[in-house]
Formats: sequence, structure tokens, C-alpha cells
Amino acid sequence: MKDTITRATMLVEALPYIQKFFNKVIVVKFGGNSMINDKLKKAVMKDIVLLTLVGIKVVLVHGGGPEINSMLKSMGKESVFINGLRYTDEVTAEVAGMVLAGKVNKNLVSLIHQNNGKAIGLCGLDGGMLQVEKLEGEVDLGFVGDIKKVEVSPITVALNNGFIPIVATIGADKNGQIYNINADIAAVAIASALKAEKLISMTDIRGLMMDTEDEESLISRININDVPELIEKGIISGGMIPKIQSCVDGIKCGIKEAVIIDGRIEHAILIELFSDEGIGTLLYR
Repeated sequence: MKDTITRATMLVEALPYIQKFFNKVIVVKFGGNSMINDKLKKAVMKDIVLLTLVGIKVVLVHGGGPEINSMLKSMGKESVFINGLRYTDEVTAEVAGMVLAGKVNKNLVSLIHQNNGKAIGLCGLDGGMLQVEKLEGEVDLGFVGDIKKVEVSPITVALNNGFIPIVATIGADKNGQIYNINADIAAVAIASALKAEKLISMTDIRGLMMDTEDEESLISRININDVPELIEKGIISGGMIPKIQSCVDGIKCGIKEAVIIDGRIEHAILIELFSDEGIGTLLYR
């Protein structure tokens, strides 16, 4: 009986959050351990189906670095990284398109259907969704795209017809050249264009911590106005700088709030959305 009461209490706690997000768009950036661990992957798909059943419009955005690496290796081609970022030559761009929009995307669609959900697989090429130019920077990363425009109609048509859009992060320029796109950047761009209620970014860490060696030092909430000071103090550093900065940019462009959560925890999405404590690091304005 105590267990039953506990479950009922959890459902009651979830009620105001279900009401808050009802009929709103939430974008989930799917990546990290949760993509390569079958148990975690299945848990994420169940979470997404559940969210849809209570009236929340979910868009899943994914990359697939490990799968790309595996395919390149099977072809006898080494993956090349510069400062932790993938260098994408023409062959790698073609492989990325094939792997992301094919194997990875359709596997996720299948998992949704196995849980009696309705999903449709899309990529940035469909309907000219992700229109890009070559990313320019201090280091040439090859065929890596910089998103210039997001055409949201393929996503909104899917959502309005009861489907869960699952988006692979490749795009094309005006000449039809295919580009690989960083999944974090693509998720922020899509969420911004949709004016999403929330962006959930799944990673392999608990969130932003005061001390990277101490997971108990998690910073649970950050006002985006405080981000520059946290960077200056070195609390936000390394790979967290572009991840958090992209969230800040997204909030300035219309996302209500963004959260970085630990994808290694089963049902982390539900814990974040439907509990008073939440999980991870929330960015807000």
C-alpha cells in the first residue's frame, strides 16, 4: 500500500507540470551515452511516447558520432578530429548523411513504434528544413554546416498530425552540397524557430558543476545574464562554453528555457519535466 500511495503522490506532483507543458513544444537533443546504451535508449523512447500521450509536442533531434565512426572504420577510413571537433571531408559528409538519416534515424523511429507511439523520420534536407553554409572559423572543419535558416513546416505538419518528428542533423547549401551539423547547434536552431517551451539537452554529465570533480556541486539554475561572469571565473569552461552559449542564444531567440541533463540516468526527461526538484542545470531568463 505504501508503494501505491507513493506512486499516486508522484502522479499528483506531475499534474501542474503536465498542465504547464500541455500542447506546448519541447525539443529534446538526444546524444551521449543514452544513444549507444540500448537500455537507456529504450527508456528515452518510452519517455517521449508518454509525453506525447499527455498532450506534449515533442521534437527529437539527434546526431550519431559513434555510428559514423564505426561506418568510416569499416571502410578503412580513420575519423579525424581537430580540437575535439570532427573534420568532415566529402566522403565523411556522404557517410554522415547515410548513417544519420538512414540507420540511426530509422532505428529511433522503430523504437517509438515498438512503444505504440507514432514517429516520422526527417533530416535537414527534407523540405529544405536546415539551410546551411559552410562553417567558417579559425580552423577549417571541412563540410560542417552553419545554419542560416530553419524551415519549420515539415516539423509542424508532423506535430499537427500527431507524429513525433525525429530529426537527423544534416543539411544542404543552395547548391545541394550536404553538410554535417553539430547536433547541439541544430537542436537550438530548431527549438528557437519553433519558439519551444523548453529545450532538453542530454549529455554524459550531471550538468554544470562548481567543481568538475564533485558531482554534488551541481548548479541547478542559471540566469543567462550570469553566464559571462561564470565563464570569466572559469566555472563554465572547455566544451561546456559552446554548449551553454548556444542555449543562451536560443533563449534570446525565443526558447522559454533550456536544461542540460544527465542522459546516463534512466527516465531523466520525466524527472526533469514532472518533478519539483528537476534534474541537471536549467538556464532561464
